[in-house]
Amino acid sequence: MGAVEPLQNLLARHGHLQVYRVAAAQLATELARDIAGRLQQAIHARGVAVLSVSGGKSPIALFEALRQQPLDWSKLHITLVDERYVPATHEASNTLLVRTHLLQGPAARARLHAMVPELNLPLPPLPTLVQNADADLHALGPADVMVLGVGADGHTASLFPAAPRLAAALDPRSPQACVGMALDPPPAAAPHARLTQTLAQILRSRHLILPVTGDDKLAALQQALREPTDRLPVSHLLHQQHTPLALWLTA
Repeated sequence: MGAVEPLQNLLARHGHLQVYRVAAAQLATELARDIAGRLQQAIHARGVAVLSVSGGKSPIALFEALRQQPLDWSKLHITLVDERYVPATHEASNTLLVRTHLLQGPAARARLHAMVPELNLPLPPLPTLVQNADADLHALGPADVMVLGVGADGHTASLFPAAPRLAAALDPRSPQACVGMALDPPPAAAPHARLTQTLAQILRSRHLILPVTGDDKLAALQQALREPTDRLPVSHLLHQQHTPLALWLTA
């Protein structure tokens, strides 16, 4: 691939991106305040707000800071960027993650739109869940704020490099809001099939947030800033100029 251009130079070439640099210890608190302010503005403007969140370990501190914010939580709908095809009680479930770390105290008044039913076992077939989640996302409309993540391999949401049907999921003109995604063969680090919002649905959001911490993720960001490529799905977010995207980096 050749030498990677320094991050600061790459960011300077992407003037459409909003870049915030904060101390690592303050990232969760500062980002929570920013998100809460945007959601409150949406509630004032439209009566309700939609927040879409990612799973994994990285957002836990953010969730716990966000639930302390003085929001009118009863007017907030929360959707998932992606979900694993596991029961909602499974340790890998993003639904469980959100209920455990975000929907506590006053924040429990928000309505969570789970992609996998929380009480229905055995699980319905994956295509049925995809169809239901697709309909729910369309009915809710665009997220006012969507918090994404990036992996060291350049994936975002559950849009993994080399995944089957990735090109269709990355089509910015796709009418689909949600698709099923499974790697073949599945890696040990991601053994479960997924449901994920499509790139088109992600870009329907009013504001995108991408926190990037850790050397491996910063390296992926540097590569993705060079050019849009399906080898690094997150690159398609960085190079588009339709939807505002804020990068939150640690100083």
